[in-house]
Amino acid sequence: MEKLPFDPHNPWLELRRLTPARIALGRTGTSIPTRAQLDFQYAHAQARDAVHLPFDHASLSAQLAERDRQCLLLHSAATDRNTYLQRPDLGRKLSDASAQTLREYAAAHPGGVDLVIVVADGLSALAVHRHTLPFLTRFEEQMAGDSWTVAPVVLVEQGRVAVADEIGELLGAKMTVILIGERPGLSSPDSLGLYFTYNPKVGLTDAYRNCISNVRLEGLSYGMAAHRLLYLMREACRRQLSGVNLKDEAQVQTLESDTGGDMKGNFLLGPPNA
Repeated sequence: MEKLPFDPHNPWLELRRLTPARIALGRTGTSIPTRAQLDFQYAHAQARDAVHLPFDHASLSAQLAERDRQCLLLHSAATDRNTYLQRPDLGRKLSDASAQTLREYAAAHPGGVDLVIVVADGLSALAVHRHTLPFLTRFEEQMAGDSWTVAPVVLVEQGRVAVADEIGELLGAKMTVILIGERPGLSSPDSLGLYFTYNPKVGLTDAYRNCISNVRLEGLSYGMAAHRLLYLMREACRRQLSGVNLKDEAQVQTLESDTGGDMKGNFLLGPPNA
């Protein structure tokens, strides 16, 4: 971030060092300075590029294979990117060929699984390219103590969040987690979203899902996102539900707990019995 001199007559400059938000841009007459205008245009171009960037599933599949993770490549009912952007409904369901591929896989591997991890390009393949592997590494490290059965990682081209419901239903999964590129902002073209559903099936609304947003280096860390997701999964298995009735009350580390204190719980809620 740009280093700005402190000006006691303009405290906004000091605040600008702490956020990527567009504050303290200055002005030239009744307009903003040329540099601020060019920065805005550059950020807008990055967001547009992220939306249209093709999903490099071959590279991601190869990297997962190096970690001994099998992948299944599927496609939504949206045949191309323009169709995907204009017809959100087609991105929420699988193509006929992909649905048949899953039926055949399920027939060859009966009994269902506890968890299916789905990766879809969504509105930012850039986010998926950058953050999928680092997040899955932290997630699998923290999940090592659980005995859940896991299906191959399912990669979906032109996919939206609800496509994971059909995938989970066809594979007989108890839970699904979809990693998907979120709609780019002018300061975050690579934000990854996680959507978790217990007992997935076609027709569920967003009320049955839990969302963990803004997973990226400048946002929610991989470790914290994995910690929150595992809390939701364990609570979902215990209570057999997800969505609006399952709140994120995961214990998070604080400065006090890191140094031997006993403050635990959600930092937004304060210490117990406060």
